[in-house]
Amino acid sequence: MPVTDNETLPLFPLHTVLLPGAPLGLRVFERRYLDLVAECGRSGQGFGICLILEGEETGEPAIPAAYGVEAQIEDFGSDRNGLLTLQVRGLRRFRVARTRVRDNGLLVGDVQWCDEAGVVPLQPQHAALATLLAELLDKVGGEYPDLGHATANLRQLEDASWVGWRLAELLPVTDEQRLALLQEDDPHRRLDRLLEWMDEEA
Repeated sequence: MPVTDNETLPLFPLHTVLLPGAPLGLRVFERRYLDLVAECGRSGQGFGICLILEGEETGEPAIPAAYGVEAQIEDFGSDRNGLLTLQVRGLRRFRVARTRVRDNGLLVGDVQWCDEAGVVPLQPQHAALATLLAELLDKVGGEYPDLGHATANLRQLEDASWVGWRLAELLPVTDEQRLALLQEDDPHRRLDRLLEWMDEEA
């Protein structure tokens, strides 16, 4: 697959999959992740979130999936127990070439950024998925209120990549299925897979 050169990225393995463009809330209390947040604050860079294949979110470093998504910190605060809370958003996909563990237990990856194609026009066979997404977003509201009344949002509904990621975010698919979509470079193929999974559930 097309990738850019390796770059070092601190990793935050989780029992969930972060998708490009999707928000995610985190609670941070382990020293290694507090150090990670401080490092990101100094550098202005993000960190990587990967699905855990083996292990747990706390304690010994877990074994992460080979694909993940860069997380950008958008906001932070604290919960009623005084723990640091983060609101992050998924940005770029990456593939982990190798990992190492720092002295503080933080997992760091040498990652290769996936080459994204930009806006990819929706194909006719996927038009029903855009309609479904519009209906879902109309119900959930949130970041996408009055979807049908905003020209920018209507353009997003014509973008195969955006439609695929938002459906993967909102539909009841498994984290393993979301990981499979992360590994797929072709936005149309991602939509094909979503259709296949929906047909299997029908």
